[in-house]
Amino acid sequence: MSENVYIIGVGMIKFGKYLEKGIKVLTGEALDLVFKDCGLTHGDIQAAWFSNTGWGMYTFQHSIRGQVALTANGLEKIPFTNVENACASGSTALHGAWTAVKAGLYDCVLAIGAEKLYDEDRVKVMKGFMAGTDVEETEARMARWREEEQKRKEQQAAEKKTEATPEKPGGHSVFMDFYAAGARRHMERYGSTQRQLAVIAAKAHNNSSLNPLAQYTFPMTVEQVMEDRLVSYPLTRAMCAPIGDGAAAAIVCSEAFLKKHPTTRAIKIRASILQGGTRTGTNDITQRASRAAYAMADAGPEDVDVVEVHDATAFGEIAQMEALGFCPEGEGGIFAESGATALDGKIPVNPSGGLISRGHPIGASGLAQIYELVTQLRGEAGKRQIRKHRLAMTENGGGTVGAGEAAMTIHILEKV
Repeated sequence: MSENVYIIGVGMIKFGKYLEKGIKVLTGEALDLVFKDCGLTHGDIQAAWFSNTGWGMYTFQHSIRGQVALTANGLEKIPFTNVENACASGSTALHGAWTAVKAGLYDCVLAIGAEKLYDEDRVKVMKGFMAGTDVEETEARMARWREEEQKRKEQQAAEKKTEATPEKPGGHSVFMDFYAAGARRHMERYGSTQRQLAVIAAKAHNNSSLNPLAQYTFPMTVEQVMEDRLVSYPLTRAMCAPIGDGAAAAIVCSEAFLKKHPTTRAIKIRASILQGGTRTGTNDITQRASRAAYAMADAGPEDVDVVEVHDATAFGEIAQMEALGFCPEGEGGIFAESGATALDGKIPVNPSGGLISRGHPIGASGLAQIYELVTQLRGEAGKRQIRKHRLAMTENGGGTVGAGEAAMTIHILEKV
C-alpha cells in the first residue's frame, strides 16, 4: 500500500461551446495539457479512468468511451475504467485513480473527463439532464409540477382576464427546479434572501473574469444578477450554471514514483471520499462524506484555506457550506453576504468561478475543481490567487435520488 498519493500533473481546456469539436478532440487537448504540465509521457501511464455522461445520448457512443477517446489520442494497452456518476463523474474518476495507487496496484495513473453538452437542439439537451435522476419518478413529479403550474397560470390569467401561456419545452433543466425548491424552503425556514443568492452569483462571475479558462469571463454586479431573466424563483439565469463543453485531467502517482520524478509542484491528496445517497427524507450525504474526509485528513473546517463546491446554482453554495461545517445551519446566505467567501475573505469559495461561471460540462467538472485547487496550492493562479494556500477542499455532488444527491465526492489536498 502506498502511504502517500500525489497529483503530479493537471490539465484543463477553456470551457465553452465547441460545436465543431468532438469528445476525442477535447480529450486529446486535455491529455496534451496534463502531460505538458508535469513533463510525463504516454508511456508513464499504467491505467486510466475516463469520465463522461452524455456521449451515448448525443452520438450513441454508449460503451467503451474511454477506450475510444484515449486510444484515438495514442494512449493504448493499459486498463481503462469508464466512469459515469452524473455531475460527480470527474471526481469519481479521480477517486478511482487514487484508490488504485493507494492500494499499491499502480504507481502512475490518469483521471480524465470530457463532455459535450451544447447542442442546437435545446430540448434534447434539457431532457438529457433527467438521466441524472430516477427518470420514472422524475417524469411523474414533473407532470404534477406542470399541472400545478398551469393551474396557477390559468388562475392568474383569469384574474387578469388574459390567456394562460403554457411553458415552452426545453426552457431549463429539471435540476434548476430542484435547486429552486430547496432555495425556497431555506428562505422560508431561515429567512435567507434572493439578494444573498445574487451576492454569491456575482462573486462567481467576478472570480471567473480572472480565470482565462472559464466559460464566462465577464464580471457582474449584484443588481445585474437580480435583474437577469427568471429561471425558477428565486433563481435568475445568472445564478445558474450554463450549458457547455470541456475537458480536464489529473495524473496521480505514488510517493515512490514521485521520488523518481522529483518536482516541487506535486500536491498531496490528504483525503478522497466517495459516498452514496439515500431514498429516505434525510439529505445528509454531504455531512457523511465530509466527516469521513476530515477524519482521513486529520483536519477540520477550521484548517481548510480554500474550497471549490458544487454550485450548479447559487443555492448550492449556501447548502454545501453549511453541510461542510464552515458556517452554522441556516446561515450560509449570511456567511456569503458578509464577504467571508470572497477571494480575500475568511474562506474563499470557488475562486475559479464555480459551475455558475467557470462552466459545468458534467464529466469534466469534478476534475476542473481539482485543476483549480492544485493551481491555487501551487501559487500559480495569477490575479485570482488567494493569500493562504496550504489545505484545499472540493465537494462534488452527482445526480439525485430521494431528497438529495445520488453520489458525493470530497477531496482534501495539501501543499507539500
